[in-house]
Amino acid sequence: MAKPTDFAIERTASAVSAQRRADILGDPGFGRYFTDHMCVMEWTPEKGWYAARIKPYGPFSVDPASSVLHYAQEIFEGLKAYRHADGSVWTFRPEVNAARFQQSAARMALPHLPEDLFLQAIEALVRTDSDWVPEGGGERSLYLRPFMFASEVFLGVRPSKHVTFAVIASPAGPYFPGGLEPVSIWLSEEFTRAAPGGTGAAKCGGNYAASLIAQAEAIDNGCDQVVFLDAANKHDIEELGGMNIFFVHGDGTIVTPRLNGSILEGVTRASVLALAEELGYRAEERSVSIEQWREGVVSGDIEEVFACGTAAVVTPVGLLKWRGGQLSCGDESGKVTTTIRERLLDVQYGRVDDAHGWLHRLV
Repeated sequence: MAKPTDFAIERTASAVSAQRRADILGDPGFGRYFTDHMCVMEWTPEKGWYAARIKPYGPFSVDPASSVLHYAQEIFEGLKAYRHADGSVWTFRPEVNAARFQQSAARMALPHLPEDLFLQAIEALVRTDSDWVPEGGGERSLYLRPFMFASEVFLGVRPSKHVTFAVIASPAGPYFPGGLEPVSIWLSEEFTRAAPGGTGAAKCGGNYAASLIAQAEAIDNGCDQVVFLDAANKHDIEELGGMNIFFVHGDGTIVTPRLNGSILEGVTRASVLALAEELGYRAEERSVSIEQWREGVVSGDIEEVFACGTAAVVTPVGLLKWRGGQLSCGDESGKVTTTIRERLLDVQYGRVDDAHGWLHRLV
């Protein structure tokens, strides 16, 4: 198994210039630019994990018969590196991402990647490309994308015997460039994201691919995002195409749909639940039906709705729309949404004490 000292480093001969990098970091957008290097490792049943290396960022050489292209055996994660005021660089709860990566791998019949190796890969890449971590102003960060895919050249329905793991990094600004403005949500009544016993709790590309047609429907209807109902009854709220969802009640209770095997256990979701309790709110996980959402907003019992995820952080929901109707959930970010969002960002950027021990120093 690879150790930290086993990460061979091959530095690029064509690094982005300091001036060009500064221009990119000033307005990075999201997922548009990538750092000079990437981390790569290989796995086989005989060798385990081997050939751990930092190499110049660039294309993979993928055989047309590579298993991932035919059977979609792959998983990924998403987390961020934050530059603090003193210049140090930290990430947020990476051990939780590592654990979820292991769970996703088990569900997709991919090999187990130990937590320490997951963390070492991230550390090795961020140290190599530390100049790519933006200053923290404007919620800028370095988005980290660890992923694993079946790279065996083989046409057959079985787990791949050659697997590639990699980490790439992309400087990121706010996911929604318009700032903290409420987003509009389209209710998908025809399509579902995942079903009980399926891969909904795994972070795999197939789940996101399945959401794209519904997301396109949302955009066609003037909405920013899509929300899915449970596959069995199309009754209970599950999650958005790429975020979890929360409902703020008038009595101070904050509710999110309970995990049921088809909802992704978001790292930001878990952090919001903990911070809500810390801030004096009562946080609950329970089933929430589409009727409860509609009736709660109309009656005033539900005062705020927000979504959350690594990329988007915490984002207010302003409108729920469906065929034949729509419902306003507020035209600005509510007090609870704003309070939780600011506390989460303050922890991530080192502006308040890390009481939970969530931060992990990289540089």
